Amino acid sequence: MPIDKDLHLARALLVEGNALLRNVGATQLRDIGVGQVSTATRLRDARVMLERERFDIVVCSRDFEESEQSGQDLLDELRRERLLSPSTVFLMVVEQASYHHVVEAAEASLDALLVRPFTAAVLAQRLSEARQRKRELGAVLRALDAGQTEAALVRALKRFSEKAPYWMYCGRVAAELMLTVKRPGEAVMLFDKLAHAGASPKNRGLAWARLGSARARLAAGDIGQARRTVLAVLDDERGNADAHDLLGRILVEQSEFDLALEHYRIATELTPGCLLRQQHAGALAFYHGQSDFALEHLERALSLGMKSRLFDALTLLLIAMLRHDQRDAGAVGTALGMLRRLHERHPGSLRLERLVLCAEALHLALLRGAEAAAGPVAEMAGQVNDDSFDLEGAAMLLALAHRLSGAFGSPVEYEHLVQAVGRRFAVSKAITEVLVAAAGRSHPATGILHGCHTEVTDLAERAMEHAMGGAPAEAVRSLLASGEETKNLRLIELARSMLKRHAARLSNAAGGPPSEDASPGELPEHEALAERAAALAARVGHAVNHIAGIQRSGRAPGAMHLRGVGQPREEQPAEARTESPVPG
Repeated sequence: MPIDKDLHLARALLVEGNALLRNVGATQLRDIGVGQVSTATRLRDARVMLERERFDIVVCSRDFEESEQSGQDLLDELRRERLLSPSTVFLMVVEQASYHHVVEAAEASLDALLVRPFTAAVLAQRLSEARQRKRELGAVLRALDAGQTEAALVRALKRFSEKAPYWMYCGRVAAELMLTVKRPGEAVMLFDKLAHAGASPKNRGLAWARLGSARARLAAGDIGQARRTVLAVLDDERGNADAHDLLGRILVEQSEFDLALEHYRIATELTPGCLLRQQHAGALAFYHGQSDFALEHLERALSLGMKSRLFDALTLLLIAMLRHDQRDAGAVGTALGMLRRLHERHPGSLRLERLVLCAEALHLALLRGAEAAAGPVAEMAGQVNDDSFDLEGAAMLLALAHRLSGAFGSPVEYEHLVQAVGRRFAVSKAITEVLVAAAGRSHPATGILHGCHTEVTDLAERAMEHAMGGAPAEAVRSLLASGEETKNLRLIELARSMLKRHAARLSNAAGGPPSEDASPGELPEHEALAERAAALAARVGHAVNHIAGIQRSGRAPGAMHLRGVGQPREEQPAEARTESPVPG
């Protein structure tokens, strides 16, 4: 191991609540040559110190007794508020290397994870490696931390092409950034190069690179090739949990829910400590009507820890719904209490507000009958046309309405609600089937939702015919009118796509001198349509970018989490987000 010749100049902060462990840790840091060591016993004290002073090294315990916050919360807050220099090495200390701790470490882009007990030699090795990597990749990491995606991409590609130290790491960073900036074709080529670079007589390439290629192909819309790529990885490595996880997601997109659930089940068995996979399997089983399987995996996720950055509050509502089905008012009340406490920690979260509202309705229905839940149900139903309402809210509303039909004044009122949800959110076959499942596959909800999907498809096909027939402006106007009425993102995005594809024709058609009736400064129609479409997409575009509980986190299997990219939203706790970014 190379000696860190500047370690004696470094300033370290050790954050540890246990006095004995704090003394041991400080002694170890001094023994390996750290020049100045300060300590903090509480997270809030550490935050104040990091606000006022600069430290080169932070060694922080993850868990603190009698504190709701964790070392992970401190790191998230420091990153979110830009209080941590890109050059600072952050090492997290845990009591055991459980699977979800390892995943958390990768998600947080930790410099190292230390598992107790560890020796001074192990500490020195991890610290030296991290500091060396920081020095070598300083330009790339600074750009990432500053959210300068393009600059980070250029710098990472340069190091990759020059085969400089850590060139494979830089290639992976660059490929992930290409996905972030929606250049999936280039990402496919780079992931394929990385896979080839790691190929040997024993394998056809690095599994993570081949899975990256599959994710990039999926982002490019080539779902068939993405599926074949993942299956090829599984031919080589049947025990690759990331491959099973990714294949599950692809199968959901293809509406093959039985097979998707089987691959999620395998992934959870291979990695029983992975909180994310427990949640994904449980959520899909919930929609698929496999209540016992769903409850087992969702409650296992809960037992792995609500404090984890990977925990999704939707898990609590799904548990509440399943316990409601068992008429277990106590368990529903417990889930409601947990959701309320989360909402108290994040009072501005619309998402948590909706989850609490649903749980309150379930609890009231068990205590006093479905009619008592009419208030919360009506409040949720009244949000369907809000710009901020999303697919998760729609699925949970349908699931709630299915369980509490007595909360509606009449069957017609229920049918109108299903119609409004379907016209807005039935943007694809897979999402329509998830909505059908959320509604319990009941009559008349199934027929209404399928009818809405058919209506949206017919509108899209008629618009395409108009455009191909030489009337793209008419097609766009029709799509935007329907999109404004229904807020259906498929129609809105199709209008934007047509405007881009037929830009030259639309521009020429609008050529010539301005009309005598035109107002000063009035835009030509094709530009006005483009602005109208962009504004509409910005208002409601977040609403349909995940399948609630299954594809909601943006954490794609096998992907590298890049801090600084997508901030500040990516740094928000999962339970507090109002919506989620599109998965890799």
